[in-house]
Amino acid sequence: MKFASRLVSFDPAPGDRYRPIATPIYQTATFEQEHADEFGEYDYSRSGNPTRTVLEKHLASLENGTRGFCFSSGMAAITTTTKLLRSGDDILADSDLYGGTCRLFTKVLEKTGISARYADAANLEQFAQQIRPETKLVYVETPTNPLLRVLDLRKLAEIAHANGAILCVDNSTMSPYLQNPLDLGADIVLHSATKYLGGHHDVTAGAIVVKDEELAKQVYFIQNAEGNGLSPFDCFLLLRGIKTLKLRVDCQQRNALTIAKFLASHPDVKKVYYPGLADHPGYELQRSQARGSGGVLSFTTGSVEVSKTVAELTKLFRITVSFGSVNSSISLPGNMSHASVPPQVLAQRDLPADLVRISVGIEDEEDLIADLDQALQVATGKTLAASTR
Repeated sequence: MKFASRLVSFDPAPGDRYRPIATPIYQTATFEQEHADEFGEYDYSRSGNPTRTVLEKHLASLENGTRGFCFSSGMAAITTTTKLLRSGDDILADSDLYGGTCRLFTKVLEKTGISARYADAANLEQFAQQIRPETKLVYVETPTNPLLRVLDLRKLAEIAHANGAILCVDNSTMSPYLQNPLDLGADIVLHSATKYLGGHHDVTAGAIVVKDEELAKQVYFIQNAEGNGLSPFDCFLLLRGIKTLKLRVDCQQRNALTIAKFLASHPDVKKVYYPGLADHPGYELQRSQARGSGGVLSFTTGSVEVSKTVAELTKLFRITVSFGSVNSSISLPGNMSHASVPPQVLAQRDLPADLVRISVGIEDEEDLIADLDQALQVATGKTLAASTR
């Protein structure tokens, strides 16, 4: 089946004699057991719930994995991945990561005896040289957030495996519709399901999908032991959102490419970061490992004040820290989503202070362009007027 069909063609309620089209919300903490000396398929919703099972199996199928696991947030999923390590182990991560991930790696894991280091994963030779014998996890995003760099997943998997490490890929900016890291050699694919999978910013969730059964057993043990699985109602919302993933992303990335081209030709924009533009350094690599470029892009104006004013003057692009919703959003990553990145990590990346990140929604592209255009014109006009006083 093609992906669009797979999104909506699955068993929504295995074993239910009423055969509902939508997955029921099994809003229960416990399940009655037939026997006092053995458990049935479900006993306690922390350990497993029929609504969550449908969702986890569906996500595993969409990512071409064998097991899927859903969590209370994207950070809960990332934290679970780090629990696969032990004291003395090392994480080597790309230097361009979501700020919350850096905060976890740098300020929380150091208390557990697990170290985290950062290097430019786009420079494969130098990145490989940074791997140590104690490196057990290589962690990357691609395209990266917020600089939209494209990393070679096939080669990174080879590097990780040659050194006895596993590769975890945060696939939040792409979704399984556009990219399947497990097919490219990754061991773990991870999502902030709050983003494109949910698609409407009405649910906070995270997901992990793996192929290896032994790895799956370890992930499930942690999920059950720590009790960070996704609630039945949130699983229902996520299942509903996933059904329209292709429709939303098709529109979002079509709008994003149009907007990227508009910004690239705008006199008040200095640089545009979007892998769908032919002059992007990762353009060909993106085309070789993904089926699109997504709906997130960034740009600079040459002035922090102009960028701030643009964000505040847009009407359709609302100032929010997340991305992937049907509504367009705008933010200044340096002050918002990446404000928690430690200074020593920031020093390793070229994150412009005037960088503006936008997540393009499903609104009319002409309205979105008009909104950005008016904001840029007013912002640059205000800045010029202030400088001549």
